[in-house]
Amino acid sequence: MASAEVVLGFLEEAEPWRLRSSQFPSKVGGKPAWLSQRGLPSHSDLECEKCGLPMVFLLQVYAPISGQDRSFHRTLFLFCCKTPECYSHNDSRCMKVFRSQLSRKNEFYSYDPPTDDEPPNASEEDSSLLSVSGVKLCWVCGCPGNKACSRCHTVTYCGRHHQTVHWKHSHKKECLGAEAPTAAAAAAAFLFPESELVTEPEEEGEDGEDADGEDAEAQVRGGGEEVSVPKSADNPSAADALAEADLEAMALHETEDNKAFRRFKKKIASEPHQVIRYSRGGCPLWVSSDHVPSEGEIPACTCGAQRTFEFQVMPQLLNDLRVDSTGASIDWGTVVVYTCSASCNHQDQYCSEFIWKQDFSSDQQTQNKNT
Repeated sequence: MASAEVVLGFLEEAEPWRLRSSQFPSKVGGKPAWLSQRGLPSHSDLECEKCGLPMVFLLQVYAPISGQDRSFHRTLFLFCCKTPECYSHNDSRCMKVFRSQLSRKNEFYSYDPPTDDEPPNASEEDSSLLSVSGVKLCWVCGCPGNKACSRCHTVTYCGRHHQTVHWKHSHKKECLGAEAPTAAAAAAAFLFPESELVTEPEEEGEDGEDADGEDAEAQVRGGGEEVSVPKSADNPSAADALAEADLEAMALHETEDNKAFRRFKKKIASEPHQVIRYSRGGCPLWVSSDHVPSEGEIPACTCGAQRTFEFQVMPQLLNDLRVDSTGASIDWGTVVVYTCSASCNHQDQYCSEFIWKQDFSSDQQTQNKNT
């Protein structure tokens, strides 16, 4: 059976209006461009399971399913915690993903596709309110927020934490004053920088297969490095001259973990700036042989259908978001998203899907920093 097509995602700058809900964007950072205006994740849904603080919007992928009317519009939303201490090794509880989908005929968007021209009222769009449903949004993070400032009753928040953030950054001066309330400074301090997520198919031939099938006597590998071993009829191979114990010791250096990491590095070498890999029903590209889920570890959807791989987030995104550091930091080797294979219907409700975070080993992190 042919393998599923892999589509790579890259970051590009875009006009702000292109990243709004009516354009059905794929994007990273900023506030979420919600698809359905009803049934949004609640405040508690968007809390980190480790520290309890509100998570921040990381990215969204517009991924409609051809031939399935209920998924004519379909977007996956990924959120993560900004507390570095929550990023324990191979622990996914600091991240969450939600699926929203709509049929082509719905109450929020035109039946016809959006035009390539900027809408005439784009600059007047209210980012604190969903126009059709009337759902109020947090001024800081763009998530549902029905808690209003008790003094001016003008701005709303998802909870006390973001109210405090906004108050310290600007609202203390604006509240009950002549200035119109803004959230730019507070949002900038909390949100990731915003970019469009553009995609292109991975070219054939970028299979990155490792050379496990090569003659073991012709090539001995250790710690990810390749050592050529010349052979000739007149001059016995260097391998033949090595003691058997030495060969065994060298072979042990090429662990399954090293093989997986080398395969990962080779696979992405031709497109090092890729930030996601999308392949619904395909296979993830693992950074390690450790902490790879078995079938039983990927829970079925609430509808009973199995979940399958849809896309993964690459470590390059950490560099683009400028959060990768040698100290305490948001971190991952790869973040793998599994979704309902049937893309079941939940009416207008946002449906929680499954995340598996796989981290680099300490040795891999060292190798990754050095390359």
